[in-house]
Amino acid sequence: VSQSRYTVDCVEFVFNIGMDSSMIGEVATVNKVKDEGGFLIPTLEGEMKASFGDFIIKGVNGEFYPCKPDIFEKTYEEVWD
Repeated sequence: VSQSRYTVDCVEFVFNIGMDSSMIGEVATVNKVKDEGGFLIPTLEGEMKASFGDFIIKGVNGEFYPCKPDIFEKTYEEVWD
């Protein structure tokens, strides 16, 4: 899958969950997200950049935040139903 496809997926994800950030809105485009290498997510600690390859986690209070893959793998384990 190309980085361009990931960019479109990121933008769709953000719009679908109703999350807004300083980059995502009427004037933002897929190319802007691609050029910036990600987008900003408003978190409880302030804005954090979600870069390509990061996980986006939804917290217990409905907040979202990015997580680097190495931290994600050390913190979480896969569960199968």
